[in-house]
Amino acid sequence: MGVIEAIRSRISTRAFLDKPVPEATVRAILGDARWAPSGGNLQPWKVHVVTGAARQAIIDAVKAKLESDPFGDENTFPVYPENLWDPYRARRYAVGEQMYDILAIPREDKAGRLGQVLKNLDFFDAPVGLFFTIDPKMNPNQWAHLGMFIYAVTLAAEGHGLATCMQEAWTRFTKTVGTALDLPGDEQVYCGMALGYADPDAPLNTMRTDRAEVDEIASFRGF
Repeated sequence: MGVIEAIRSRISTRAFLDKPVPEATVRAILGDARWAPSGGNLQPWKVHVVTGAARQAIIDAVKAKLESDPFGDENTFPVYPENLWDPYRARRYAVGEQMYDILAIPREDKAGRLGQVLKNLDFFDAPVGLFFTIDPKMNPNQWAHLGMFIYAVTLAAEGHGLATCMQEAWTRFTKTVGTALDLPGDEQVYCGMALGYADPDAPLNTMRTDRAEVDEIASFRGF
């Protein structure tokens, strides 16, 4: 698979097959992704891979936290800015409505929509979960570099025939996940990722979100 094909074919996969992913394959994906760029070559990222009992332990810990404190939020910053403005608000709304339309979950079915959101905490049934961490003393530049590494992981996974879903839903449980992973104090969970083989028969995996045209996001000078 070429780079352009990987960029265009990658989606946020939300339905996976019950098919194990060998450790060697995950190692190969991370071995490719580690070549992602970072300022000063700091490589400010760490990644923790879980499957089997280790994966289930994370799921159980987070669900127990959710049951005991359903409105708690352990993150140090919100996923989205407060009072999100257009065009960003409109884009976020559109992707949500597109997803629920495919699933045939109407807006008034609050329980059904919440149930879909909570599937994040099962990695959408993917057999492998990844958690990306960074030293909280790092500044926004290094957080951006972490993002480049995470994206490189998704493209490498495409090249190895696997699918991914980057999951900021886990940020609400950063401390719980950190405790379950026994992370040192110099590692903060940024996000999770589901990794596995996409279910080709799942309607949700047909979803393709729109992107702004080049002229909407870029300006050209001096050509």
